[in-house]
Amino acid sequence: MIARIAEHCFWLGRYLERLESVARVLQMTDQLALDADLPADQSWMPALAIFGEREAFARKHGAKAEADGEKVQDFLTWEEDNLSSLMATVVMARDNARTIREVISRECWEVTNELYHFLTGEAGRAEYAASRFGFYQHIRRMVQLCLGFLDSTMLHDTPQEFIWLGVMLERVGQTSRLLDVHHHVFSQMRHTHRVVETALWLSLLRACSGFEPFMKSHQGRVTGDAVAAFLLFEPRFPRSVRHCLESAWRYLGHLCPVVGRGQPGEECLNQLVPLVEQLKPQTLEPEGASVHALLTRMVEGTDALCTSITRDFFGKAPAQVGTQEMAG
Repeated sequence: MIARIAEHCFWLGRYLERLESVARVLQMTDQLALDADLPADQSWMPALAIFGEREAFARKHGAKAEADGEKVQDFLTWEEDNLSSLMATVVMARDNARTIREVISRECWEVTNELYHFLTGEAGRAEYAASRFGFYQHIRRMVQLCLGFLDSTMLHDTPQEFIWLGVMLERVGQTSRLLDVHHHVFSQMRHTHRVVETALWLSLLRACSGFEPFMKSHQGRVTGDAVAAFLLFEPRFPRSVRHCLESAWRYLGHLCPVVGRGQPGEECLNQLVPLVEQLKPQTLEPEGASVHALLTRMVEGTDALCTSITRDFFGKAPAQVGTQEMAG
């Protein structure tokens, strides 16, 4: 498999996962702003912070506009200059899919292309105006449909492994940033009624599609520590940081079986091992340990791993735009 094709597969996976993540965060934040009695800036500022777009948004609209939910949603949905927006991301996902049209399945291409035309055409604008919940839900379902087709209609060989490697590493970054930002914001809130506090942590679980899995595996009061531990350490939950990194380790192991020292990909595997080893509850027990510090190590470690993959497998360095890498 040539490097150019592998790179497009990897970035198709990352952009698909990023599309769903942005839609989930906006959908959850919109619901939270309606249901919880929160100041507007505490509702929408985290959405910008998760995707590393606070500075870019402030340059264009001013810092005070962070409290304006419509402006934030417009910026993260339609702004073509914002490379984290749904519009920009679907364009790049479709470009990557079109380039490797002969590699991915017909079903995957059709769903990706249909989602592109939905967002760039009149249908997307009309749905956005009529039902914000329905608009984000449609994007989430289309991406999930595409990921399902990738798993059920493609050969489980090298191209598919590069796609899922991209999905898993993107998911690590998105879950880590989402948990880090909201854990910090919710933990800093004072004099919050217990019912409101529980609603906030449940909204974070919903933003990660983790509400039902969490409730099935936990009993008792919903706390920030319990939610953070679930999203970090639960190996059975497909969006937990641990599950994603362990899955990435398996895909990398298939792509670069190390049979001797100095083999290509050996450094990538070596970078993953210490990250996975930290993902256990005992990591947070020592005095001074914190969820924020652990999540920071996960985000930085995953970014470094993606840089190594780009160098070792694709033969070039990635471009950095804000906190999210863009390529493909």
